[in-house]
Amino acid sequence: MRNIFTLSFLFLFLLQLNCFAQADKLKKYPSNDVKKIDAAKPWVFWYWMHASFSKEGITADLEAMKEAGIAGAYIAPIKGKTNPPLFEPVIETLTREWWQIFKYALDEADRIGIQIALLPNDGFATAGGPWIKPEMSMQKVVWTTTNLKGGKLFKDTLQRPEAYQGYYKDIAVLAFPTGKNADINTTQITPKITTSTGADASFLVEKGNKKNFGSADSCWIQYEFAKPFLCRSIKISVNYYNHQSQRLIIQASDDGKNFRQVGRLVPHRDGWLDWDAPATHSITPTKAKFYRFVYDPKGHEPGAEDLDAAKWKQSLKIAGLELSSAAKINQFEGKSGQVWRVAKGTTTEQVADSLTVPLKDIIDITNKLDANGRLTWKVPVGNWTIIRIGHTSTGHKNETAGAGKGLEVDKFNPEAIKYQFHQWYGKAMQVAGPALAAKVLKVLHVDSWECGSQNWSPVFKAEFVKRNGYDPVKYLPAMAGFPVESAETSERFLHDIRETIGAVMNDNFFGTLKELAHKNGAIFTSETTAPVMVGDGLRHFGMVDVPMGEFWYNSPSHDKPNDMLDAISGAHIYGKNIVQAEGFTTVRMEWNEHPGNLKTLQDRNYALGLNKLVYHVYVHNPWMDRKPGMTLDGVGLYFQRDQTWWKPGKAWVDYATRSQVLLQEGNPVVDLAVFIGEEMPRRAILPDRL
Repeated sequence: MRNIFTLSFLFLFLLQLNCFAQADKLKKYPSNDVKKIDAAKPWVFWYWMHASFSKEGITADLEAMKEAGIAGAYIAPIKGKTNPPLFEPVIETLTREWWQIFKYALDEADRIGIQIALLPNDGFATAGGPWIKPEMSMQKVVWTTTNLKGGKLFKDTLQRPEAYQGYYKDIAVLAFPTGKNADINTTQITPKITTSTGADASFLVEKGNKKNFGSADSCWIQYEFAKPFLCRSIKISVNYYNHQSQRLIIQASDDGKNFRQVGRLVPHRDGWLDWDAPATHSITPTKAKFYRFVYDPKGHEPGAEDLDAAKWKQSLKIAGLELSSAAKINQFEGKSGQVWRVAKGTTTEQVADSLTVPLKDIIDITNKLDANGRLTWKVPVGNWTIIRIGHTSTGHKNETAGAGKGLEVDKFNPEAIKYQFHQWYGKAMQVAGPALAAKVLKVLHVDSWECGSQNWSPVFKAEFVKRNGYDPVKYLPAMAGFPVESAETSERFLHDIRETIGAVMNDNFFGTLKELAHKNGAIFTSETTAPVMVGDGLRHFGMVDVPMGEFWYNSPSHDKPNDMLDAISGAHIYGKNIVQAEGFTTVRMEWNEHPGNLKTLQDRNYALGLNKLVYHVYVHNPWMDRKPGMTLDGVGLYFQRDQTWWKPGKAWVDYATRSQVLLQEGNPVVDLAVFIGEEMPRRAILPDRL
């Protein structure tokens, strides 16, 4: 008994000594290494709104940051002037006055001791400007098809595919036997359309329709044909996006009274920018005079980071419902990289080998097309399908910009990316001058990826051949949904396309910007690209110096847990010690936010792996006599000098600094490695998926 007491006493004594030692270390350590303390201090996103800037406001902002313990600011001018102007004189980005006041901000930052980060463009997303012409912008594959009866010479102009602002470039013109897979669809044979609600839905088969058929309750849409119609695929089009339109129950009938269930559409996994393409579902081939599409809201999966459209209040909204006799690769729009989606593979039940295009039968007739789009070709006997495939701009712009708004730069073309860099960040370096830039302009940052995906570029074919070892040209019909060789072969090719998209974006966009940042004495940081740009949501964090995640406050539909896990997991995999986060972004700001109700969320993200906080958002206030002054409309956190708790809030910032000093000193202990799979796109796996 005495031995047990002695051992227990000794254990408690040693434990107490260790606690005293650790407490002493915690108390003394942060005050002993100024460099580490400065590196651990939080930063802010510093938004300059609506061409409304003043020197007095800039100085007051920077001095308030310094007094609060903020080490740096990510400058992003947002939107242009309002009508009438909010503040005068109006200073639009790209003007001489803009660069003068930007230089003033750098001078003041140097005087006060605040470092500055800049993004690749005007606005916070993503990398573009008015200097980017359509040919230098993000590109997508587009096509038209022409059906010919052979045995004669064809001399005529092929329909040109979509051409954004008149820009279009051919990739290839291919011909193949139509075979048994002719495309007869409801834009050619118009069914009688009725609905259980009595509402008109005849527009659902009209090309380019912008109207919606909608219902909050269970309902059906019925197509009645004059004679039995063979359906192998269904194209769903929506305005914006809508989850329920992608899970309709399909019923068929021969008499309009007795219906049998054919199946149910299976929704794709999607991100929050899912409106760039329709969704084509392959179904088990069915022939009937009547088709019903039943909306039943019960039983749908709740929303998630990869099922964004299901987060919102659920109802049916649909703008297009096209039935086709053609067998198509299931959900080819996402699989070809047009948009960030994950969908089930195409089965042989949906696309039999007899309906595919044999690779040996595909003829490259690109050299038969002249510069005006006129094809001269002696067509072999039989029925033939001609597909003219090319590329044009996606049309995406840096939408949050002011006068610097323009097309988003091609993310695959290093020369275009260099050009973009020099038009904005390079100009900022020039305005600052080498000495000032070296002291103050320390970070190049890629922020929110809000420019969609792309699946082509003038450099893409060569990049594909280099990375995959074969020429993609004869497989290109698969990017338009045509099954080539077999369903499995087409799926493998489209997987190669998506893998190439991810790899080229990583090497050519992030790699080029990293090289330019380092060459100009800056570090390179980035937020995640998922779930918007097709790719590996972790891989680009190997290119950046400091990964950045994102977490939101009081925004249940936008809480971004996957953004944090992407950055944290990427940092662990690629050996990055610092993990930043855009913190406390709020889309439902209620003006009751304060450190007491924010700290728990902060601590949770520290526990996940965050060790450097960037507060969102400090909005530049040009007025010295207005409170709250300028805001990011209803978006927060309202974290700026006119916040009522700004001065006592320094204790909260100090807490962040102390925590981050210690968190940055250690290395993460991770006991579990998870293989995220070979699907593309992909990203970190959240714990609830394990």
